[in-house]
Amino acid sequence: MNDAGSGSKLPTEHVALLKMKSRITGDPHGVFRSWNDSLPFCMWQGVTCGRRHQRVISLNLTGKSLVGSLSPYLGNLSFLRYIILNDNQLHGSIPPEINRLSRLQKLSLPHNSFTGEIPANLSSCSKLWLINLVSNKLYGKIPNIFSSLQMIKNLQLDGNNFTGGIPPSIGNLTNLEILFLGGNPLGGSIPDSFNQLKKLRELGLGENGLVGELPLFSSNLSMLEFLNIPQNQLHGNLPTSLCLSQPHLRILEIDINHFSGILPPSISNCSELEIFDVSINDFKGGIKIDFGKLQNLQYLGLGPNNFESNSVDCKNLFDALSNCSNLETLELIKSRLIGVLPNSLGNFSSKLNYIGLYGNYVSGVLPSSIGNLFALTEINLAQNNFSGMIPESIGTLQNMEKLYIDFNALFGIIPPSIGNLSFLTEVALGANKLEGTIPSTFSSCKRLLYLDLFRNNLSGSVPKEIFLLSSLSILLDLSQNSLSGGLPQEIGNLKILAYLDLSENRISGELPSSFSSYVSLQTLNLSRNFFHGSMPEALRSLRGLEYVNLSRNNFSGPIPTYLQEMDLKYLDLSYNNFEGEVSVKGVFTNTSMVSIIGNHRLCAGIPELHLPKCTTSDSKRSTRKLSVLVVVAISLSSTVVGITLVSFLLLYCCIKRNNNRPLDTISTESFEKISYERLFKATEGFSLNNLIGTGSFASVYKGVLDESGFTVAIKVLNLDCRGGFRSFMAECDALRNIRHRNLVKIITSCSSIDFQGNDFKALVYDFMPNGSLESWLHSIHQMLDLTQRINILKDVASALDYLHCHCGNIVVHCDLKPSNILLDVDMVAHVGDFGLAKILSLEGVSNANNNSSSVFRGTIGYAPPEYGLGSEVLTSGDIYSYGILLLEMMTGKKPVDPMFEEGLTLHSYARNALADGSVLHILDPVLLNEDVNETSLISLMKIGVQCSSESPQDRMDIGTVVHELSSRKVTTTCDL
Repeated sequence: MNDAGSGSKLPTEHVALLKMKSRITGDPHGVFRSWNDSLPFCMWQGVTCGRRHQRVISLNLTGKSLVGSLSPYLGNLSFLRYIILNDNQLHGSIPPEINRLSRLQKLSLPHNSFTGEIPANLSSCSKLWLINLVSNKLYGKIPNIFSSLQMIKNLQLDGNNFTGGIPPSIGNLTNLEILFLGGNPLGGSIPDSFNQLKKLRELGLGENGLVGELPLFSSNLSMLEFLNIPQNQLHGNLPTSLCLSQPHLRILEIDINHFSGILPPSISNCSELEIFDVSINDFKGGIKIDFGKLQNLQYLGLGPNNFESNSVDCKNLFDALSNCSNLETLELIKSRLIGVLPNSLGNFSSKLNYIGLYGNYVSGVLPSSIGNLFALTEINLAQNNFSGMIPESIGTLQNMEKLYIDFNALFGIIPPSIGNLSFLTEVALGANKLEGTIPSTFSSCKRLLYLDLFRNNLSGSVPKEIFLLSSLSILLDLSQNSLSGGLPQEIGNLKILAYLDLSENRISGELPSSFSSYVSLQTLNLSRNFFHGSMPEALRSLRGLEYVNLSRNNFSGPIPTYLQEMDLKYLDLSYNNFEGEVSVKGVFTNTSMVSIIGNHRLCAGIPELHLPKCTTSDSKRSTRKLSVLVVVAISLSSTVVGITLVSFLLLYCCIKRNNNRPLDTISTESFEKISYERLFKATEGFSLNNLIGTGSFASVYKGVLDESGFTVAIKVLNLDCRGGFRSFMAECDALRNIRHRNLVKIITSCSSIDFQGNDFKALVYDFMPNGSLESWLHSIHQMLDLTQRINILKDVASALDYLHCHCGNIVVHCDLKPSNILLDVDMVAHVGDFGLAKILSLEGVSNANNNSSSVFRGTIGYAPPEYGLGSEVLTSGDIYSYGILLLEMMTGKKPVDPMFEEGLTLHSYARNALADGSVLHILDPVLLNEDVNETSLISLMKIGVQCSSESPQDRMDIGTVVHELSSRKVTTTCDL
């Protein structure tokens, strides 16, 4: 590629730049308008030439939203020193011709969509000191080229798809100061050769799938300022000399690993430390760090961990933290803190905006000095043992946006001063012992989206001011109180509310017609009150309703026919006074979705409801007037007709049986296809901002379909990965003909080519706003109580029961685990990801979806042991996975937790606890703050242990699991 080869008399560099322009297909900012013959190329936008000679030395087109690819003619710009193309939409591979740029010092291509591997011949660019390829789609191994790039000071490759471990040769880059490899599925361990990087200042290795211990290289890196290695599988103890060897450490982030032992007291010497995050590990022992010496500390994250503390330790910790004058975030969630909050809390930093103490054992009263922390925007003190009253001084926290003090033992009234917090968006005071009325001053909280006051002792009527909060859109939960009176017409002001729960109160009267304004309502629970009258026509217009519970009231009249037309997922009308005929359409066709028991004047409906036939008084009178002769005549005629009809049906069935032949294929009915272009637009070009998950064979994006504004999840298959296409076909086969409320609903599919002409396949699903069960079980920001966990277990069991027994085929999921269980807005569980599913049989089809059983199916820890021995796939394999899932949900321990070694497994861990009578000792600490019923927990654990038996013959079948979950009294003490 040279000037002569082009056949042009233009200078080589002029030609090379024009060739580059020709590869750009999108230029929204008009960058290339100046790239024409009316200007010398050295004056083109983004081009810089040397002063002595008019040769291009820099190409800088940062943030221009350019679409296209890089021309190999770039290699002809032989004087080029800097290539800076940050923040565009460039795709394709990095041209290997770059190796001809012997003067190149800086290669910066972050936040694009480059694919392929890093050119191995990049080693020819011996003057390179910066390589930045952050947030692209590069893959393959990181090339072993670093022995030739001794000048490298800054190497940033995070946010790609590199595999194959970290090359030890990186340790040869003795001039390296910055190294970021995070967000790549590299695997392997941290090389010991890193001890040679004595100039290293910043090291980022987060989300790399790393295993092993932290090497002792850290003791040699005295220049280290930034150490970021979160979200790996690293274990072992931290070096006892940490911070003695790194006096300038500012950032220390090692959260979401499996580090254990104690936190080294030497960390007290990190006087320049600004961010310290060791959350979600297995640290134990006391916290012996003197945080009072860390004057620059801005962020402190210590939990969840297994620290041991007492009231003195707790007081010392908070007294020391009061000296951290720059502290902004204090995250002590699930840190096993025991003690009380001292008054020194009011002396904390004036910059403190977040306090997280959720899931500890902190008791006593909330100190009134908390009102001094004017910068606070969020407080999370939920799941502790606080008592006493909510201090009136809380009303001085004018910047407060989120207030969580639920699941404690607070009593007294809700202070009216809470109305002073005009920025409040979320308030959770549920599961306390608060009394009195709901303050009408809540009406001043004009930004309130979420109000949860459930399970208290609140009385009086619901103030109409609450219903004037038109901002309420997420949740209003006033259930399990002693509220009375009727509902005012003002309730209709909550037009955008999604979740309304007023159950278990003493509210009476008829439902207001203003309910018709609830255009966004998805869940309505009015059960266990004293409502009466008929169901109003106003509910007809609530097309978004999915879950309705009106049970245990005094509603009467016929069940409205409009309910059969609504897309309900669950309807409970039990124990009322409804009468008349029950529909056989819509939600009324599925007994798992509707409950009408306790209404003794209902009739008809589907047979499974076991209701009597409907009769009318007119027909009874007519029957009584029939003469004996007419009755006899009709009886004889009916007998003859009946015999004739039965004979005909028997004959027809015999003929039909002989004519039926097995089908060779499963139904070819397919989903309505959607184009690649629409999916590209829905995800903003498959932007990383919309990426919500990645897996072995696919990436999942959140998307908004243009024509409807409907939010969906788009699973894009990685067809370059071995097994990707097979995963796509397996998922299509499994989902083609199955529908169930606890399965993720597939909406459509895409089988096309992308803008580069590559094969593209994707599946479009219902979007699950609450993410995966995995994110809830092992999160510091959200939690599941026992009731929610039991409901999820029931949902998953219901899905498996359908797949194994009721969908016409026998579908084995083969990869049941928390990350494949998704939660909708109401925390209903939906089983997803059928990429490994196997259809064992179809009616009339033999050996459907018969992939080799020698291919290991599932995920380590959740897959049954017989799959590792090459056994065939059976439904008992899913039962094993379900048992492990149940035990994980109850204990909070993953089956691959480092504690499970030398023959100890999650199964034997739970089995031993059952045998020793020590179930409470292995329970997830989150659940210990509830009034748990040990008998119920033992029942649950027995199910989990039997389902996860090593021998398939010893496991329950799914029907038994469903029966056990529904028949056993699995409750919290509060439910008894």
